Amino acid sequence: MAEPRPGLALRFQRWFLAARPLRSLPWPELEQSLRTAPDPAMLADILHKTILHPLCVKYPPSAKYRRCFLTELIKKLESTAVEPLDELYEALADVLKEKESTHCYKNYLLPTGDCVSLSESTALISGGTTGLVTWEAALLLAQWALQNPAVFRDRTILELGSGIGFTGIAICKTCQPRTFIFSDCHPRVLRQLEENIQLNGFIPEPDVAWSIQTESQGQELEGENCQSPKVIVAELDWGSVTEEQLLGLRADVVIAADVVYDPEIILALIGMLQKLSTCRADRRAPEVFIASTIRNPDTYQLFQAELDKAGIRWQVIPAHSSCNFLYDVQPDVTILQLFV
Repeated sequence: MAEPRPGLALRFQRWFLAARPLRSLPWPELEQSLRTAPDPAMLADILHKTILHPLCVKYPPSAKYRRCFLTELIKKLESTAVEPLDELYEALADVLKEKESTHCYKNYLLPTGDCVSLSESTALISGGTTGLVTWEAALLLAQWALQNPAVFRDRTILELGSGIGFTGIAICKTCQPRTFIFSDCHPRVLRQLEENIQLNGFIPEPDVAWSIQTESQGQELEGENCQSPKVIVAELDWGSVTEEQLLGLRADVVIAADVVYDPEIILALIGMLQKLSTCRADRRAPEVFIASTIRNPDTYQLFQAELDKAGIRWQVIPAHSSCNFLYDVQPDVTILQLFV
């Protein structure tokens, strides 16, 4: 009998633990493998690498997601000559007993062997904000960072609109920054962000340290702090932040993902970038990378036009041909490097 393609169960694992859309999982390949070699051991392997995996047990995706996944897995079993697998039906019975929650977990397996676990809202818009879920551009930006660690190594990184923290946590775990400053302006998002940072083993510095530091103060704080990297969570409103505050952050690199989706926000972002440009004193301008999902081409073109109007040069970062930890990131996600 023909053997199934190597890694099928591992691809199910990677997608399932990150709660990627069920339609993107390799169901046709599984069905073909079961028809070619109707062996329940393959389904048992997938079950143990997904629903029964220790990460799923500790930090489970939503009950609805797990229910739909198991239902589809059982359909594949029943549509072929594979012997019934009691474990599958028992797992579904257990999930059916659970109540739905407003929060769930997603676990992203990184190519380094690390994992980023996040608590997310099950709703795209919750508490008046879209910041309580992970968006596609954050995945692509993290992917790019993992492929370009030298951009971040031993440097101070400022992330604008961190949301619930995926990109920053992935960079902290894999790229060895000296300091990483997560920032957002929505109180509920900031609470969730801090929870996720701690969930992944980092302890944020007290927020009194973020505002204005002299170089000697920054060195003193680093000397007292044994955590690597140093992690700061800052409440940062693009409209009201001052040039002095930005100078105090001493950012070498500025990143953001999925922040270009509304004309008003675009103007605030441009204003923030202009402040970054004028407040650098005798320091080099920070390197700036903005990842965006192009949902509305007009909005994205407005962003580019406003950059041109502000005299901020930009270039598109070429997409990498391989995708190390997610296989279904949408092609309409792009990264711009800005020169402020």
